[in-house]
Amino acid sequence: MLNKQKRFPLLLVVLLMASGCATGNRGADPEVDRSLGGAETNSEQGAGNVDENDVTSKLGYVRYKKDELNSDEESRQMVSVDRNKMADTITRMILRYDGFEEAATLVTDDEVLIAYHRPENMEREKAASIAKKTAMSLMPRYYDIVVSDKDVSFQEIQSLKNSSTLDDDYENTLRSIMESMKEAPQGEGWPEADVKDRDDNAMTE
Repeated sequence: MLNKQKRFPLLLVVLLMASGCATGNRGADPEVDRSLGGAETNSEQGAGNVDENDVTSKLGYVRYKKDELNSDEESRQMVSVDRNKMADTITRMILRYDGFEEAATLVTDDEVLIAYHRPENMEREKAASIAKKTAMSLMPRYYDIVVSDKDVSFQEIQSLKNSSTLDDDYENTLRSIMESMKEAPQGEGWPEADVKDRDDNAMTE
């Protein structure tokens, strides 16, 4: 009887140690993040381990229930735009169209300014429509998009590239440049951009 009593605590200690080892092994697994929709992502895949081809082939997906969102926070949330990335993308897409050899884009908090060299055999309104509708297809609808085929527009928008929205004279300079650019056609006289002119192989990395 005594031997049985001694063996029971020993067995309990062994079981507890085995349980602790199992828990430790689970803790060593890569951390798992769960989205509101219940999806799981493996955080072991750090920035240094990301395969570029794998990243560009992945889709973006988010699912929420309305009661999972804080309505007060949502009402204050602003659309976040990577301005440099959007300026780069817009410029590259314009240059995919036949005849467009140079373009420059400036993206502010709610404006897009585009300067471009018009193809020689293309109407000014048509070229303006292509440039403007390219930006419209990428930016939130509240953005004011201004385009210009005037040579001086390249220098005008370049003068703002190092500016900040907090600069004292920023707003006045921006409005002055936009008014100057609006002297060029804005594409209203050409109802649709001719997407058949676009060459999807023309963009270089």
